[in-house]
Amino acid sequence: MANEFQRRLERHYDELKWLYTELYRDEAAFGYFTEMLERCWKARKQALRDQDARREAEPGWYRRRDLLGMMLYVDAFAENLRGVRKKLPYIQECGVNYLHLMPLLASPKGRSDGGYAVSDFRSVQPRLGTMDDLEDLADDCRRAGISLCLDFVMNHTSEDHEWAKKARAGEPGYRERYFFYDSWDIPREFEKTVPQVFPTTAPGSFTQLEDGRIVMTNFYPYQWDLNYANPVVFNDMTENLLFLTNRGIDVIRLDAIPYIWKELGTDCRNLPQVHTLARMLRMVCEIVCPSVLLLGEVVMEPAKVAPYFGTTEKPECHMLYNVTTMATTWHTLATGDVSLLKRQMETVCSLPKDFLFLNYLRCHDDIGWGLDYPWLGRNFGTDEVAHKRYLNEWFTGRFPGSGARGELYNDDPRLGDARLCGTTASLCGLEAAEYEGDPFKRERAVACDLTLHAWMLSQSGIPVIYSGDEVGRLNDYSYHDDPDRREDSRYLHRGPFQWEPAALREDPDTYQGKLFQGLRRLETIRAQEPCFDAGADVWVEDSGDRRVLALCRRSGDRELVCLFNFSGQFVRAGVERAGRYTELMYGTRYGDIRSIELWPNGFAWLLRDQEQS
Repeated sequence: MANEFQRRLERHYDELKWLYTELYRDEAAFGYFTEMLERCWKARKQALRDQDARREAEPGWYRRRDLLGMMLYVDAFAENLRGVRKKLPYIQECGVNYLHLMPLLASPKGRSDGGYAVSDFRSVQPRLGTMDDLEDLADDCRRAGISLCLDFVMNHTSEDHEWAKKARAGEPGYRERYFFYDSWDIPREFEKTVPQVFPTTAPGSFTQLEDGRIVMTNFYPYQWDLNYANPVVFNDMTENLLFLTNRGIDVIRLDAIPYIWKELGTDCRNLPQVHTLARMLRMVCEIVCPSVLLLGEVVMEPAKVAPYFGTTEKPECHMLYNVTTMATTWHTLATGDVSLLKRQMETVCSLPKDFLFLNYLRCHDDIGWGLDYPWLGRNFGTDEVAHKRYLNEWFTGRFPGSGARGELYNDDPRLGDARLCGTTASLCGLEAAEYEGDPFKRERAVACDLTLHAWMLSQSGIPVIYSGDEVGRLNDYSYHDDPDRREDSRYLHRGPFQWEPAALREDPDTYQGKLFQGLRRLETIRAQEPCFDAGADVWVEDSGDRRVLALCRRSGDRELVCLFNFSGQFVRAGVERAGRYTELMYGTRYGDIRSIELWPNGFAWLLRDQEQS
């Protein structure tokens, strides 16, 4: 056994064996597991081993303040993987050094859930290219200093996956990889306690096959849930994960990880065994590919998200999504009241500094209104159904005075509930302003867009931009004409990248130029200012006005006060500070910042002058 692999394995061996055998009671399976890890390590090419060594020597490399992410669909951005390689100069021009490619592994057309129903974890969708093309892109990204992220769909496979086909055919050993039942007795018991993921578009958690057997399908009928109580499933899925890391993937996004362990009589969410599996995957990466990061997709409230970081002694995921702050940000924009967002940030700021979040305004998915309604009800008398209706009316432009333009997703009139789709720019009012040809509204929309991005960049963690937002991409309604997509309003913000309008990014007289150059200035300031360090002290204060959020950051003797006006009015607000401050974006100087004027939907990054420190 090679020395490097042996050293890493020995460091984790006792805990790894204890967790594995405690879960599976199968030492032979554990023996196969460790042999598989060594085989994958031996298959790792020298360039990746060199990167492993560099990052192992600098374990905090991914906490740098100059990291900037972008997520994109390969086909929408540049048709295929080779096209993305050609567009890497543009990605670098955006300042991006963390690139998340949305699902691109083999999946059946029309039954893919946007690529999340994988039929082969070792093949790329043919229209996007080949696995060699993906590896070539990863090599180019590594040379350019860009870390590449890819989704790994853990919870299920497509019904077209080889394992599912063999299970359907009754081949020994394959039905045990899923949850098969001969009658509805046990499935009905599960459904008594398991919430439905998509109650309107895919009700229930099981599907009856043509031969009468029933299989667990928590998401869609063509996505068969894997049975992680079977060690063969964990072994083979881990090997699939390592196959991708050996192609050069730097960040593995663990899709729907809270769902992967099923137990009758529970809600099958966030069970203790999930954390055992996540901890083992973390050790696997530290043994085989220590330069690789695990990103957990946990779309839940903070109390349920934070445990997926693990502990300092026994870490699990390196990074998690800050999904609640994203949803609360849009709520705050629609209400012009920062009370809930302030409370949310008090919770986030109280978490250990080791916890690293990915922060974003928009992603490939819809916006769900998973807000703290009990708190809103107690403090503001907010009714959940009525408030969700208000938010959706505001962001679809149906509420008087709203310039936002979006569409609903998974609308359930019975519950008065729906999720929201739309690009950042269109939700900020830019689309309506362009349609009306109103330059005043256009400037307001651009200011709102930049303020939201400044807010995202002010938070601790890695900021991630959704491709196209850097140049104010508007909603794309062409999906209505596509029979394969017209029923899924998420394609409103998943349309093709608009390269012709993006070419205007150098022109400061266009909204594309204002947004692109403004965002690049914000990103450059963030990369240069020590107050944005991951280890900085961060807290929120009372701004004196419920329309303005005050976020403060301190690193050593440097202090930065960030003010964000979430209303459409001019507001005077600030924090109790004496002394001189300089606004970093525009260079304005202030004698004190107890009450400064903020433009509608405007912001200020206020740095305390150093000679006073």
